Amino acid sequence: MTDTLPTQRQSPLHDAHVAAGATFTDFAGWQMPVRYSGDLAEHAAVRTAAGLFDLSHMGEIFVLGPAAADALDAALSGRMSALTVGQAKYTLLLDDDGGVIDDLIVYRTGDDRYLVVANASNREVVAEVLRDRAEGYDALVEDESDDVALIAIQGPKSKEILQNVEGLTGEEQDIDDALGALRYYRALNAVYAGLPILITRTGYTGEDGFELFVAPDAARSLWDALLETGAGAGLVPAGLACRDTLRLEAGMPLYGHELGVDILPAQAGLARAVVTDGHDFVGRDAVLRGDAPEPDSLLAGRVLVGLASEGKRAGRAGYDVLNGDGAVVGRVTSGALSPTLGHPIAMAFVDPAVAETGTSLGIDVRGTRIDATVVPLPFYKRESNT
Repeated sequence: MTDTLPTQRQSPLHDAHVAAGATFTDFAGWQMPVRYSGDLAEHAAVRTAAGLFDLSHMGEIFVLGPAAADALDAALSGRMSALTVGQAKYTLLLDDDGGVIDDLIVYRTGDDRYLVVANASNREVVAEVLRDRAEGYDALVEDESDDVALIAIQGPKSKEILQNVEGLTGEEQDIDDALGALRYYRALNAVYAGLPILITRTGYTGEDGFELFVAPDAARSLWDALLETGAGAGLVPAGLACRDTLRLEAGMPLYGHELGVDILPAQAGLARAVVTDGHDFVGRDAVLRGDAPEPDSLLAGRVLVGLASEGKRAGRAGYDVLNGDGAVVGRVTSGALSPTLGHPIAMAFVDPAVAETGTSLGIDVRGTRIDATVVPLPFYKRESNT
């Protein structure tokens, strides 16, 4: 990690991050802030107050037209035609073999208009696959990622802060009322500094929070206004490092770790994101068969579990999981010393025979066996206030 990376792509908020003393990392070809004041402080701020994230590297792809809903129904594992305007849904883009090309959040922003948010590393692939699958439908797929900045405010005080940002108004009603009525996985149109902004009650930290889709030219002004408004409430800028420990505590899978083309949704505990009843889509038959997309993969036939340990040494992605005899029975995909819980946690794909809660296993941490116990996911769950 360095602040002199060779990558060229920079967020519209890059100068703000530099001014705040951020350390940068290369993420999918972007220079993105990995931390500011420190991982633990930023993580704690999100759990107790609020954190502000720059997610402008994410992909924003619009699917438009009279048959947009039908095209998405055929392309994705969920039924997007069932969404009402203003509603969002977590879904999967699968390949013919049932492997996960990417996990997505889809917002219905109009009768014939959907916003598909893809992971930064998969933006171009997702856009291309959606275009291919939209052929034959009266629908248009437009990748508008370069014209959209994305800011997330996450944490128990995020609504209070957002309601007090000067210059932020509701499009159709008072912003206080609009935000107060906005339910989880819903979106509303608003105005900031005279420009349209889409506010959604979504996030990937396990906390209540909002994501703000705004024009790049307005991003810096909005970022500064949020920090100024939230300073007294404990809001801090937060980097990708703490976002990763937050989502890990919340048991949320991450593409490239718990999701990939060699993993079936059910293996990762995402069977709920696949609607097979009366819904035909690419990958459906393979999902129903349940055959591993890539039989030679280390993850083939294994299932995702949570692992909890004692002490301070944590298993990391790529470390082997061992049974009582020392045989390899799985592989860690994400792991860290949990800032909230105070002990090591990990997600791992293991053989079904050792996946039962309470099973004692081990993690090979650079040649040393660390005892671990299979526990339910998520490791952390906030008390709902929505």
